[in-house]
Amino acid sequence: MTVPVTVLVVAKAPVPGLAKTRLARTLGAEAAADLAAAALLDTLDAVAEAPVAARMVALTGDLAAARCAAVIRDRLADFTVVPQRGNDFGERLANAHHDAGCLGYPVLQIGMDTPQVTAALLTACALRLLRADSVLGPASDGGWWLLGLHNGVGADSLRTVPMSQSDTGARTQDALALAGLAVDFVAELRDVDVMDDIAAVRACCPQGSRFRNLAAAIGV
Repeated sequence: MTVPVTVLVVAKAPVPGLAKTRLARTLGAEAAADLAAAALLDTLDAVAEAPVAARMVALTGDLAAARCAAVIRDRLADFTVVPQRGNDFGERLANAHHDAGCLGYPVLQIGMDTPQVTAALLTACALRLLRADSVLGPASDGGWWLLGLHNGVGADSLRTVPMSQSDTGARTQDALALAGLAVDFVAELRDVDVMDDIAAVRACCPQGSRFRNLAAAIGV
């Protein structure tokens, strides 16, 4: 069965010095970018395996300068790829939701910081979205890792939400409520943002995942 949902991945090209800068302070720019590339590829693999109607990536950054550029480019062949548009992250998220909505389905959006995500989990979240006004996947740092919406009304509410803060999840919930949308919560996951996150996320990744193998190889 194909679930009539578009999965949208909002991603940043894993360019050394620009990707995962907090990790780079300890690991170095190239190792941090390698982990970002592994996380992105694991995420794209999970989305590609999910039985959804459409798949889109909203991408920012110079892919030609990224780690694993050729592998990422090959993987992106299975996705509709659009550039991110906007002056800040909230605006880029809202615009990406609008772009994905043009494919004609409800939009389930994730980032590239949860490489432990699986096709089964994404499918379950997509099915929840079909029965709900919106779905929100909280992150353990107070943000969120997944947001599912049916139209641009909810997406536009993101434009005023401060992103990457400890209260981003709560503020997003409030913004959706102000837009008249009930919020259905799904599983909480942990993002990879700082060093302490790596081991915890690695332990949740499927056997054989790029992130799990790379994190083990570099000893974190």
